[in-house]
Amino acid sequence: MADSVSIYDKTFVPFIKKDAIASRVKEIASAINTAYKDKNPLFLGILNGSFIFAADLFRGLSIDAEISFIKLASYKGTSTTGHVVTAIGLEESLKGRHIIIIEDIIDTGKTLSAFLPEIYNRQPASVAIAVFLTKPGALKYDVKADYTAFEIEDKFVVGYGLDYDGYGRNLPDLYQLA
Repeated sequence: MADSVSIYDKTFVPFIKKDAIASRVKEIASAINTAYKDKNPLFLGILNGSFIFAADLFRGLSIDAEISFIKLASYKGTSTTGHVVTAIGLEESLKGRHIIIIEDIIDTGKTLSAFLPEIYNRQPASVAIAVFLTKPGALKYDVKADYTAFEIEDKFVVGYGLDYDGYGRNLPDLYQLA
């Protein structure tokens, strides 16, 4: 893990190491394997940020499951825009399916609070949320994850799929703004 990482005009310092991340993702996969045995859930990864978490989580599953992706966004730079944009729509039928939404981070909860009604309108059998990070101190909407890898303070982070204006997603460890 590097002592620090610079992206544009910002410096980020080490926060969570890749080994700790891998361990938590395996624990979440194990819990999902138990809870969804014989249910064939459909995982919906929210792009772009969740793609690494989604891939690692999905590889940790031993149950029958499917995965698809949808693109939602509410960030520009280091802060939320307050508007949720759907760039790639949802094409699968959700009726009667067990849905597990995979998200990189829940901070204010705006993105998921805007997206969940669309999911529920499609009449799934159940809906759960698996999230890499939550920021309880930033939460403004009533959104609760069923599976959370880490709860963190309200600080901006990059790495493991999370970015600063498109950069830093490829970092295997998580870094926070210095």
